[in-house]
Amino acid sequence: MLNASRREFVKTTLAGGAGVVAASPLGAVRSARAHDRPTKNAISLATWSLVRSFRAGLWKLPDVPRICREDFGIDGIEYVTAFFEAPVETYLKGLNKAAADHGVQNVLIMVDGEGDMVSRDRSVRMQAAINHRKWVDVAGVLGCHAIRCNARGAGKTPEDDPDAIDRAAEAFGALIDYAEPFGINVVIENHGGISSDPRWLPDLMKKVDSPHFGTLPDYGNFDPDADVYEAVRMAMPYAKGVSVKAGFEPDGSHPQYSLEKLLKISKDSGYTGFWGIESSIRRGRDAAPTSPSAIMRDEWQAVRWTKAAIDKVVFEQG
Repeated sequence: MLNASRREFVKTTLAGGAGVVAASPLGAVRSARAHDRPTKNAISLATWSLVRSFRAGLWKLPDVPRICREDFGIDGIEYVTAFFEAPVETYLKGLNKAAADHGVQNVLIMVDGEGDMVSRDRSVRMQAAINHRKWVDVAGVLGCHAIRCNARGAGKTPEDDPDAIDRAAEAFGALIDYAEPFGINVVIENHGGISSDPRWLPDLMKKVDSPHFGTLPDYGNFDPDADVYEAVRMAMPYAKGVSVKAGFEPDGSHPQYSLEKLLKISKDSGYTGFWGIESSIRRGRDAAPTSPSAIMRDEWQAVRWTKAAIDKVVFEQG
């Protein structure tokens, strides 16, 4: 059961955040082992892959389990906080029912907009750690194994901001302390700023040194001048998920990097778990589809192309 201070946090602090999550379902959250990263390979859909169709009003979050199962044959969902309409108890129960009805697993929540976890101002970064707590609570209710956080820092490289690693370790350490009793992992994606320098996240993992802390390597978010293949190799020993970022040309080619080579690097690292699709078709601004049906065709095709690459490398190759 939740202790008194945590029950009070759920009742009060969340009321000013994304919504009010009732205390009752959180009391049933299992031990830390209950939400360990899955060890069996499967494919998940990062809902950001469908962001344009979401903005066009073609779906809402409770529709995603059906889309995953019926349209793509995908087994997991990676939620994004921007898509939650009202994460209150009844809404979360509805998401759980939809996932169960379609045999889809809730994998993680990508958290944005909750403050700077690497701010030079200690009060700002520690408040950001507190702000993330409500998504730990939501992840616990949904049975997710992790929340994904950002760590951009004040500089773009460790040389620009040598103290960033200490600041991040303090803030993320506080968040991990909160998340651990829920059995929720805290993971960081290379998602801009100092986190996109391939050297920095592995060093942060070593400094914090927690089994509940890890990386979510995103193939497309490393610094442009970085060797993306070496960057992925460096991040994979700490990976608790993989964001298979794919930006296709309209003809299905993928010139930015070899998607299959990166998938093989990730697989050869010994990683098992969910392989998250985050995909798009890159068209010039003037050629970008504007009708809802055309937007949907583009996004659905990009997901299918990415899934085919994962199927080939992860599931078909020896």
